[in-house]
Amino acid sequence: MGNGAVGNEALRVAMADKGETAESLAGKVGVDPKTAARWLADGRIPHPRTRIAVANLLGRKAAELWPEPFRRRDLPWFRAWAELEQDARSIRSYEPLLVPGLLQTEAYARSVLATGGLLAPTEVDEMVVARLARQRVLERETPLQLVAVIDEVVLRRPVSRDPRVMAEQLAQLAALGEREHVQVRVIPAENPWHTGLAGPFVLARMPDGAEAAYLDNQLRGQVVTDSADLASLGARWESVTGEALPRRRSIDLIREVATTWS
Repeated sequence: MGNGAVGNEALRVAMADKGETAESLAGKVGVDPKTAARWLADGRIPHPRTRIAVANLLGRKAAELWPEPFRRRDLPWFRAWAELEQDARSIRSYEPLLVPGLLQTEAYARSVLATGGLLAPTEVDEMVVARLARQRVLERETPLQLVAVIDEVVLRRPVSRDPRVMAEQLAQLAALGEREHVQVRVIPAENPWHTGLAGPFVLARMPDGAEAAYLDNQLRGQVVTDSADLASLGARWESVTGEALPRRRSIDLIREVATTWS
């Protein structure tokens, strides 16, 4: 399961760039120095949470340092969209049922992925790592411009028996919504049926101006590039944003609902 007999060269380079040794890195992420040394020499792969901590510390993506877990969970039908998402200049996302993946906390993502017991715990771990790694597009030097529209029910439906999961998620949602490059807008529960309730969708604009969309269902996702389909989804986007509260009122509502989870 390692990165080959020569060890993990990507990790070695990243550590050198940051001036880290196995001992210093181990101390910062809370593991034994011998364990960190094995990541380098033997290509051992640490626990998902440790991978995230190391990647953040070194300013890299976990998938760059330990690609194997991501290859195992890189579902063929999602791969194309994941690549587009990383290259996109802006994304417009509508979700009627869940917090969008780019805005999820680790605990929220873990609860959602573990629902129903359809995935083994190790699979959940790997998918959580992959989901959190995708969020680095919001932290890059020129961050992704993200507008996310969600229905109010997303704020009020628990994904875990532990209310702290929702409290933490809503706090993060409000904090991210304060960033200049992130908008989170909420459609109030009292609004009547609207076109967005037919299903979630995401629209991405690339640096060259090209557009693509992503649709998801119970079985798999689909990348859409047909101009007529994109135009139809663009019209649906205008419809759902017309139903949503303005940015500041949305943040206020998110914070108000967050208090009910405390």
